[in-house]
Amino acid sequence: MKLIQLPKIEDPRGNLSFFENNQQIPFEIKRTYWIYDVPGGDTRGGHAFKEQHEFIVALSGSFEVVVNDGKQEQTFFLNRSYHGLYIPNKMWRQMKNFSTNSLALVASSTNFDSMDYIRDFQEFINLNK
Repeated sequence: MKLIQLPKIEDPRGNLSFFENNQQIPFEIKRTYWIYDVPGGDTRGGHAFKEQHEFIVALSGSFEVVVNDGKQEQTFFLNRSYHGLYIPNKMWRQMKNFSTNSLALVASSTNFDSMDYIRDFQEFINLNK
């Protein structure tokens, strides 16, 4: 996992940031989705992927992303639209502490596949041994 600073083109009319396939992020984007209207105190995620890589950006508001590689856990606070978090496959992730009106954009390296999910933490630990 790696926090990546995205290009930021500043302009008095408003700033612009972007990311492109295999440029700022190390994979080709197959799917994008966004998470919003998360009720206070709720969490999202709580799983890992066998194959999928992700890149997460807080387009609006803020939230934390807790990432675990099976040995150590790190928490990343995302609150700038020109920073994103790259999460490779085989990493447990959970998103929490969403601010009001937060908007998370997720770029994925794969199309949706329910068989790619690891939803049991002990199974995740066993696979990473």
